[in-house]
Amino acid sequence: MKKFLVTAVVVCMIAGCGTMDVFERTVFFPKHEWPGSEKPSFYFQVEDTAARYHIFVVFRHEDAYHFNNLWLNIITRAPGDTAVTQQVDIKLADNTRGWLGTGMDDVYDHRTRITQSPVKLRKGAYTFTLQQTMREDPLQSVLNAGIRVEKVQP
Repeated sequence: MKKFLVTAVVVCMIAGCGTMDVFERTVFFPKHEWPGSEKPSFYFQVEDTAARYHIFVVFRHEDAYHFNNLWLNIITRAPGDTAVTQQVDIKLADNTRGWLGTGMDDVYDHRTRITQSPVKLRKGAYTFTLQQTMREDPLQSVLNAGIRVEKVQP
């Protein structure tokens, strides 16, 4: 019931917002486990080539998550290019503040920017694939993982 309420509140907050230049998709892990063999992919279509964008990893976990970080391979395929793999270490907690994301009850949500500065994207379809590379397999207490692309407002 708690998880349903959390999801309902998040959906209502997003639906209540005005038009935003944002793409965000996540996958849900039904058993709250992310096997290393499961590599969710997300497709994003760029039309506005004059804009600049920030790219984020979205990660939602329970308080029982065993680690302070998340190691990921992010495979990006831009229009007309071969896939490029970027290995990132996303910091989720520290010893003084605890979890760094926003939390409600025992669920924590992280939106971590993986671009240093706003980037220009070419017109066309982009594919982002996430692969967790943690030492625990399957990775326990994981609810969602995904990608967020925000258009930077001038």
